Amino acid sequence: MKPIILLLIILFTMPTYAHDHLTTVTSAHSVKDTADKFANLVEAKGLTLFARIDHAANAKGVDLELAPTELVLFGNPNVGTKLMQCAPTVAIDLPQKALIWEDADGNVKLAYNTPAYVKEAHSIEGCDPIIEKITGLLSGLAAAATE
Repeated sequence: MKPIILLLIILFTMPTYAHDHLTTVTSAHSVKDTADKFANLVEAKGLTLFARIDHAANAKGVDLELAPTELVLFGNPNVGTKLMQCAPTVAIDLPQKALIWEDADGNVKLAYNTPAYVKEAHSIEGCDPIIEKITGLLSGLAAAATE
């Protein structure tokens, strides 16, 4: 009986992570092509492309299989710094990230943290114009990369 009670306590006190903090767009392209387009758009906008991580290639390197999955890290130090001045903890979510993956049905998705979620998660105040700018930028990049 005690193990069951302990399990229930753990399950009901663990944080839950819903996907409502993500904006997800379906892509008309492969994971690689979507990630390539996204990375090219980032650079064309004058943003910094910090890294691209091919999780599927890394999995293969340890003899595991993973559907095509890439993570693109990018940002603008000027904008990011202003957000960190409003709320230093936002640095844990910077630079921005875009996740591109193939789901179980073979559909390619691109997702990023919704700026409104980041604002709420870090209690960001006084940076609404920056949050709005980031919202528009991310939406535009995602749409252009997935069309």
